[in-house]
Amino acid sequence: MPTLRPFRFTCLFLLVMILLPACGQVTAITGVPSTSLPATPGLRTVTPASSSTLTATVTPRPLIGVAPESLRGVQIQVWHAFTGASADAFTDQLARFNTLNEWGIVVYQTAYGDYPALLENVDSALASTSYPNMVATLPEQIYAWQVNGEVADLSPFLTDPAWGLSTAEIADIPALFWTLGGEDQRLGAPVERSARLLFYNQTWARELGFNSPPATPDEFHTQACASNAFYRQDANKQNDGYGGWMVNTQPDTVLSWLLAFGGGALQDGNIRFATTENQTALEYLKGLYDEHCAWISTEPNPYESFANRSALFVTGDLAEAPRLAETMSRRGNNDEWTLLPFPGEDGAVVVASGPSLMLLESTPEEQLAAWLFIRWLLTAETQASWVVATGLLPLRLSALDLLPAYQDSHPQWAAVVGNMQRMQAPPPLAAWRLAQYVLSDGAGFIFRTNQPVSQIPSILNEMDATLNELSGR
Repeated sequence: MPTLRPFRFTCLFLLVMILLPACGQVTAITGVPSTSLPATPGLRTVTPASSSTLTATVTPRPLIGVAPESLRGVQIQVWHAFTGASADAFTDQLARFNTLNEWGIVVYQTAYGDYPALLENVDSALASTSYPNMVATLPEQIYAWQVNGEVADLSPFLTDPAWGLSTAEIADIPALFWTLGGEDQRLGAPVERSARLLFYNQTWARELGFNSPPATPDEFHTQACASNAFYRQDANKQNDGYGGWMVNTQPDTVLSWLLAFGGGALQDGNIRFATTENQTALEYLKGLYDEHCAWISTEPNPYESFANRSALFVTGDLAEAPRLAETMSRRGNNDEWTLLPFPGEDGAVVVASGPSLMLLESTPEEQLAAWLFIRWLLTAETQASWVVATGLLPLRLSALDLLPAYQDSHPQWAAVVGNMQRMQAPPPLAAWRLAQYVLSDGAGFIFRTNQPVSQIPSILNEMDATLNELSGR
């Protein structure tokens, strides 16, 4: 279809640029003094006896047969792509574990500037059979490595009576965060989770006559259009496009809207975009834009627009809440604001995502040492300190009992935690690594080129065709 070929070209070009081998800067950080250490401490070198030794499924063992004394002085390596507050929090917890653990285990870290750089280096390391013990990365990449049998199953460690977690402790971690591997396998343990949300100006909404946040798509439409109508009252034609929702087509944003309308990216175990529900969702969003109740900003972030009331709703990550609060304060804006789930036909939706820690094949002692570090990260006390440092979601519900003062002083964060039962995860498939960019670029194409609503079914079909082409299907 001629009108859609630019989307196919743009999407393919962007994916090539995104997935090309990265050249990001690598920073090695130990968390302990680095004198007299080897160049790559804890890096495990493995020479498989044959290719058949790498299998996609690891048979669970009933007990971890490692004597505690054999853990003394074990050195292990973890690679990750944390940045900012998360990188600082991870470094702090790593240093605390190295100092306090009773076995003398030492964990070293190598920090990469972004996920493309991390993935490139892990791929290269796996190809050379010289790789770290642990990698903190996104679930879709863990699934891709699992297909090649390169990911160890955490189930034996998780359920071991001596080294694992109790049934109550496992239940204390929301099941949503344990989405890796299904019922019989644990391919990774959550290490950080954030959420995609709507930032909502409560004070302005009340001035417009709305005393509660929108709970349905119709209510969202009403409030968005009312805030645009506010700007159309004056004689200034330059601001007639403001108000409403600032369009955002990042993958988790679009996925959230699709899920809110009963759709999504997953159908019958595969990625598929061309569904009636997804069509309805995108027609709704484009309808907001066509009615001037949504607008496209050229600014690099939405903070200033939200702070000066150019938009009633903007979309962002939970991690961005502190920066928005700083912008509001700097602009002298005392408006009350909060973070909302995406209003749906059958209930609100929040997409929660983030990296998990996976184990790679190594010696039993190194694998157990790595698991003990993961177990440390998942304690309620560690999770409480992680929340304070990063402002992100706690991975243990019991950590909330340690954070009453934080909840009182961070009402927006508390509002998000109150919606944890609504949270969903991105599709648990390796294909999501490509599919998320197709979804984002397809939605962006609709707004960027101002496609009519009538073209949305064809665009969804083109998105599926693009993903099939990229996947070689």
